[in-house]
Amino acid sequence: MHHKNILLLARTSRFIERMRELKHALDVSILPTTPETFSQAISSGHDFDLVILDMDGLSQDTLAAVDSYVSDNGFIPTLSIQDESKLSSLRMPAQGRNDFILASAGEAEFEVRCALLLWPGEESAPVDIVTVDNMAINLATYQVYIDEEPVDLTLMEYSLLSFLATHPSRAYSRETLLHRVWGFEYCGGTRTVDVHIRRVRSKVGPQVAAHIVTVRGVGYLFKL
Repeated sequence: MHHKNILLLARTSRFIERMRELKHALDVSILPTTPETFSQAISSGHDFDLVILDMDGLSQDTLAAVDSYVSDNGFIPTLSIQDESKLSSLRMPAQGRNDFILASAGEAEFEVRCALLLWPGEESAPVDIVTVDNMAINLATYQVYIDEEPVDLTLMEYSLLSFLATHPSRAYSRETLLHRVWGFEYCGGTRTVDVHIRRVRSKVGPQVAAHIVTVRGVGYLFKL
């Protein structure tokens, strides 16, 4: 994998922190822009490998301008971020490699969807495989293996495990895990984290479960 450039088009700054997280996880540079500054961004001399659209409040004129830019530059891939309540109105380009993600999605899913669009054909490169003892996590395919046998995890169990395993040796509070894994708009209580930790530990077995450490008064960390 090599360095890529992303253009983020959004009316608000609600995903700026998510973009910082993405820069830490992937080898990317990100230029944020608004509908008012979009024309300046695309004429800045940068070549973009992915356009991320926060669909909230984007006008048809703005979307048409994006379509023209994307098609005029070899159909740059696009990732549309849509609120679940407005999913039925989602409109995506008919040509090119495009995907969408819910605004409430967790960090792990966001990273994987971006990586799939940025590095097609390289989804199973070594950088996407996290190995710890007898466990292997394929970040590109959302699969976890113990002793080369697949583990049946739900999406949120996978997202929690992969987040902790890719951010080792740092304690995260339950509130932070809700924010980073379940998403910004999740309204459930912190007990959800405890329930999912318990399920993950039971599914991955004692050898890997020993790496998921409870930090009393704080939350959890993944110990290497």
